[in-house]
Amino acid sequence: MARRGTAALALALALLAVALAGAAAQGAAVEDPDYYVQEIWSREPYYARLEPEPFSPPLPAGPSEEERKLRASEPRAPKKATKPKKAPKREKLAPETPPPGKKSNRKGMKTKSSEKAAGDDHRVPVAREAVREGCPPLGLETLKITDFQLHASTSKRYGLGAHRGRLNIQAGINENDFYDGAWCAGRNDLHQWIEVDARRLTKFTGVITQGRNSLWLSDWVTSYKVMVSNDSHTWVTVKNGSGDMIFEGNSEKEIPVLNELPVPMVARYIRINPRSWFDNGSICMRMEILGCPLPDPNNYYHRRNEMTTTDDLDFKHHSYKEMRQLMKVVNEMCSNITRIYNIGKSHQGLKLYAVEISDHPGEHEVGEPEFHYIAGAHGNEVLGRELMLLLMQFLCQEYLARNSRIVRLVEETRIHIIPSLNPDGYEKAYEGGSELGGWSLGRWTHDGIDINNNFPDLNTLLWGAEDRQNIPRKVPNHYIAIPEWFLSENATVAVETRAVIAWMEKIPFVLGGNLQGGELVVAYPYDMARSTWQMQEHTPTPDDHVFRWLAYAYASTHRLMTDARRRVCHTEDFQKEDGTVNGASWHTVAGSLNDFSYLHTNCFELSIYVGCDKYPHESELPEEWENNRESLIVFMEQVHRGIKGLVRDLHGKGIPNAVISVEGVNHDIRTGAVWRGLR
Repeated sequence: MARRGTAALALALALLAVALAGAAAQGAAVEDPDYYVQEIWSREPYYARLEPEPFSPPLPAGPSEEERKLRASEPRAPKKATKPKKAPKREKLAPETPPPGKKSNRKGMKTKSSEKAAGDDHRVPVAREAVREGCPPLGLETLKITDFQLHASTSKRYGLGAHRGRLNIQAGINENDFYDGAWCAGRNDLHQWIEVDARRLTKFTGVITQGRNSLWLSDWVTSYKVMVSNDSHTWVTVKNGSGDMIFEGNSEKEIPVLNELPVPMVARYIRINPRSWFDNGSICMRMEILGCPLPDPNNYYHRRNEMTTTDDLDFKHHSYKEMRQLMKVVNEMCSNITRIYNIGKSHQGLKLYAVEISDHPGEHEVGEPEFHYIAGAHGNEVLGRELMLLLMQFLCQEYLARNSRIVRLVEETRIHIIPSLNPDGYEKAYEGGSELGGWSLGRWTHDGIDINNNFPDLNTLLWGAEDRQNIPRKVPNHYIAIPEWFLSENATVAVETRAVIAWMEKIPFVLGGNLQGGELVVAYPYDMARSTWQMQEHTPTPDDHVFRWLAYAYASTHRLMTDARRRVCHTEDFQKEDGTVNGASWHTVAGSLNDFSYLHTNCFELSIYVGCDKYPHESELPEEWENNRESLIVFMEQVHRGIKGLVRDLHGKGIPNAVISVEGVNHDIRTGAVWRGLR
């Protein structure tokens, strides 16, 4: 055995020596230790890739024969370009391994994979790996690419400028001058373009496009060319053999379409040049660029601004099966403080799993508050789901490491986490992948219901009783009963909604947060405007000051929510209220989880929108975790604020359902009933 161990050690050392010698021979080693730290979260290390040859842009060339023919045959201001010339068929490239967080076969998504080889009649360096590597998005959707890095030939107006040409960006309700739903060129001709300045040498591998987000107009690009440059003056067009390659674009305005470059191109700038567009529309597009920024150890600016994390967590997107397995691993690691249970099943029969974290799992302790996080009510808002899985791991690890703050939180709080309330919807979104699912794929349940707005409308019952002056004599100002029609089998109520209601009625929650995506703000109730037919109206609860504090507790400890320099995600600027908003003043919604929780239970519930990108690429997960980690912990700690105690009779026995009123607050609460846990 000793000889076998010695031999294995010698073999390992020999392999290590060979690897080190190879790295030294290629000159790939980066000596700056700080740079290694910044690059560590790349799933495919930059320093392991072949270094590109220096960029040598060619001299400006005159128009090609194809371009001269096009210009001679087109009118001055054509509505649509002539039909693009198709590239000759060539042998398909070897299939590449899909990048992290993506799937190569996406059901229902349109993917235009290039099958043509780029020509060698230019000197733009290309990466010539034997196996194609997948690169993550540069960050147009996540806002890592700033407005100053986007430029265009022309634009119709400011609200349709290059800064609005981001994948999945949403237009305002009125599609006004400031917040419209795409970049739209000022003219419809073949000389229009939109470009991205990556600010460093980047290996570009693909382009994803959408049309204009609009309720009223139909605008999208049906074909385009791709050009790259190192100085933004001399451009080289991606080729297919000897001619310029024409990429097929969109056939409607919302479904994203991916085109992979036949060979990755290394440059600083990339430009999209529309060649044809929808007959009755204009040149309008939203886009994302896939690319791997190449390492530059001498550029301190990039290294300083790249986010890293020191937490050893599982940063990836998890399928339903992988989520269940991860929860099991956490439970086995911290069996003394965790318990896995389910609150019901989805429409498709998937269990709605929850993890309980407490020093006495399965038991309600008198005086210990109950807290919950819910994520994934909208199946395509994936970031919240992954943050919950990361939070479970983090709490377990830090408890085992005896982090005093986490130990105190776990021992003094009963925490419940549901990472995926709509697993059916998530499975649809997961099939599409992080970039090709669009804005809404998987949002609803399998039977087409929006869980977040599927709860009984108790606001109307309360306000109607107040108008008739029946409060509190006939109708209470709290614990309002669910209408009988809602409880009937024929009511349009998702099985997931019924499961959450039963769960919230069984456990005496004090505070809760439901994680959503697509924005960066914390919304507090009421979510429904009191005035009829008002789309937006500030409608505070009697506990408005408490809700505002709870919302601010999360927003102020988030890395970006209260940053005044932050660009708005889509159309709303929430900085005037420090990253918080009253739900009804944003957009009115009847039957929200927040309003139901406040009016039917003792629980104060808020909606936490954790990121502009609903489904970020998994390479973004470490940074998103760092953005939200402190906020997630601080918000849980707020459950211990305020007054708490016991209500007993003369014999010292607890009194269940005792009504407690606070002077000046027209909303009462009740003491909990005798409760022995879920076992």
